[in-house]
Amino acid sequence: MSQKTKIAGWIAVGALAGALTTVSLQTVARGTLAPLPLEELQQLAAVFGMIKSDYVEPVDEKKLITDAISGMVASLDPHSQYFDKKSFKEFREGTTGRFVGVGIEITQEDGLIRVVSPIEGSPADRAGLKPGDLITKVDDTAVKGLSLNEAVKRMRGEPGTKVILTILRRDENRSFPVTIVREEIRTQSVKSKVVEPGYAWLRLSQFQERTVEDFVTKLEDIYKREPGLKGLVLDLRNDPGGLLDAAVAVSAAFLPEGVTVVSTNGQIEESKSIYKAVPEDYLRRRGADPLKRLPAAVKSVPMVVLVNEGSASASEIVAGALQDHKRATIMGSQTFGKGSVQTVRPLGPDTALKITTARYYTPNGHTIQAKGIVPDIMVDDTAEGSPFAVLRMREADLEKHLSGGEAEKKDPAVEKEREAALKRLEEESRKPAAERRPPEYGSDKDFPLQQALAKLKGQPVKVSKTLVERKDDTKTE
Repeated sequence: MSQKTKIAGWIAVGALAGALTTVSLQTVARGTLAPLPLEELQQLAAVFGMIKSDYVEPVDEKKLITDAISGMVASLDPHSQYFDKKSFKEFREGTTGRFVGVGIEITQEDGLIRVVSPIEGSPADRAGLKPGDLITKVDDTAVKGLSLNEAVKRMRGEPGTKVILTILRRDENRSFPVTIVREEIRTQSVKSKVVEPGYAWLRLSQFQERTVEDFVTKLEDIYKREPGLKGLVLDLRNDPGGLLDAAVAVSAAFLPEGVTVVSTNGQIEESKSIYKAVPEDYLRRRGADPLKRLPAAVKSVPMVVLVNEGSASASEIVAGALQDHKRATIMGSQTFGKGSVQTVRPLGPDTALKITTARYYTPNGHTIQAKGIVPDIMVDDTAEGSPFAVLRMREADLEKHLSGGEAEKKDPAVEKEREAALKRLEEESRKPAAERRPPEYGSDKDFPLQQALAKLKGQPVKVSKTLVERKDDTKTE
């Protein structure tokens, strides 16, 4: 294993899974620079000069250069990004699970912002925002036409400041303004419950700085209540990922010490690494290893891991490691397929470049880039099936995504499936809102969870009759 700089991967959470990004945080850039293409740089300088002298109105030089850098980086792949001062600050806040805002999980719908869920106890929750609410304006700015990131920036701000959100609530056929006071939001990334005697459910919604400590605390509590635990369901559905070392730690909790969890490989030497189930590969700081507090039974308790198309990057690392080592049964639907690593290289005290530097591989050497983890058992979202699964965005759907290593080939049948799903979605939208809401994860109406419990008990599982492996755009490397 090569000498590794201690790094932490973060998946920047966006509205769609396509915005997710695994990164390595490093404090210094490489000491060597590639030879510069002088002719092309002369052209760039000439264009810059013409704009400065000939454009219809004066332009801001710094903004012109910043936009040029942003465009150059954005042309590489969906996950490389230039961070200006504000976006770099927001990025660093995201890794902690703490930020200043209104406290809602959002996505984009028809050019508007849809509330997926208000975070429990947040200003948005206290203001009465509901899942399914559409945000049409942030203060005096119409949301239509804004990117999701732009909308998020407008909703964030300093603690104690106010923001006015205009809400369209379709099921009540009304639109109204809501004034919300921003405050620091602390997200809880780990939930757990004993679903019935002998069986527990442990959900990870993100991999953040406190995730490992909270994960260990929740497992300790489970074993205090159920010392003879017969089965555990690890729920990674819609987990967009997060810190790489947190994913290695969660994997190590269930795997034999010293086995490979994930490896990375890229063009530069520092991108070639192997991460194993050992403290030096998952402890970010010196100190006690929280995994040492777990009972020995954690290493052998029967497990099912639930995944879906929203499970990405760090959550795919965990699922892939547990699958390759045959430690758990993976159930659900094929994961997102985010198998690349982005390194954050500071360009100064307040700006940075996030650039794709490697692909990562499961212990058996399989890349999941643009393919994802294929479950051992395909299970539908509901007892009636997964009618809208084909509409979910995956890595392979993103423009300029990295291939797994070979030439791409598209499946024309997917477009027909999407057309049919869109028609079903239109019919579904006519139903009352209460009938359209999916069951809460971890509830007794959570169909995949019930199938996971059946598997752990040795009972028949209702395997999907419609979900099939969505072929990679690429051939296996």
